[in-house]
Amino acid sequence: MNIGIIIIFHNNEEDIDTKVFAQQLDYANNIEFCLVNNASKDNTYQLLKEIKDTRMTNVSIIDIKKFKSDVAAVRAGARYLSNQFTLKSIGYVSTNLINIKCNGLSGLIKSISENRKEIIGCNIEALERQETKLTLFKSLFSVIDYLKKIKVENQFLNLQYLSKF
Repeated sequence: MNIGIIIIFHNNEEDIDTKVFAQQLDYANNIEFCLVNNASKDNTYQLLKEIKDTRMTNVSIIDIKKFKSDVAAVRAGARYLSNQFTLKSIGYVSTNLINIKCNGLSGLIKSISENRKEIIGCNIEALERQETKLTLFKSLFSVIDYLKKIKVENQFLNLQYLSKF
């Protein structure tokens, strides 16, 4: 079962190590990544394009020209993923809402890859508790919330979620 993960970037040039990040994305099997550049004023978009240009088949990039809220950026990524792929679950992460300075983006991707089945399990449980069928946007889930819920035993356990959608 494939899942989609939307990662929102805004002025994260200094946080992106293209080589390491691309390696982690390459190991993420059965996960479609949608990297959304939310009107960065630095070279974030160029770095994301470099990652995509390393022949990443599971990576898509969206460039939002005018800054939007994280919710709007997530919606743009969700629309793209739902139109391009048949995915059972779509999650999101905003790099501006987590502490990536200490652990790096590659640690986030590693956490998602290693815990893919558990993340899907959490999402299935949440969807089964719903009495009515949710729309695409209401069925999106926070990857960080699920990682915290399953008590991931790695460097991302200490993430501090600064705010919620």
